[in-house]
Amino acid sequence: MHQMKIIRACIYPKDIQCITGRSERYGRKLLREIKIHFGKESYQFITSEEFAEYSGIKLEIVNDYLQKVS
Repeated sequence: MHQMKIIRACIYPKDIQCITGRSERYGRKLLREIKIHFGKESYQFITSEEFAEYSGIKLEIVNDYLQKVS
């Protein structure tokens, strides 16, 4: 039977650290900036699409990373 691998939809500071090579603290700061940019509340999540749009990193690269760690 063929199983479909689910890609995680939201981005965490540790993901940003691994994708960008920056610190986890930078990842937390960047998530706050992205939430402000998209008008989200502090408790809401950032999607891989929103991260890709804000950072300018191709969505394929972000999703490839998320697929590897899932």
